[in-house]
Amino acid sequence: MPSNLIDSLYIFMLAGFVGFLVIRRVSPLLHTPLMSLTNALDAIAVVGAIVLAGEHKSTFATVLGTIAVVAATCNIVAALSSPTAC
Repeated sequence: MPSNLIDSLYIFMLAGFVGFLVIRRVSPLLHTPLMSLTNALDAIAVVGAIVLAGEHKSTFATVLGTIAVVAATCNIVAALSSPTAC
């Protein structure tokens, strides 16, 4: 494996771990504003993914755009369907 890929995987795993620790320590008072911000960011991601999938520049870009639309939409729907879940 190239060292650039290993470095990228290391940063991705470190960011996931730090994000998990930060989100885990959020007080219930801040949960609702953070979730509304997350839903807004996911909505922006859905719009960008629709644009990417709709451009048809390559098959790979279309497939990635479709996967991004599905993933971001599932995240929005899951957050809206269970607003009290932590």
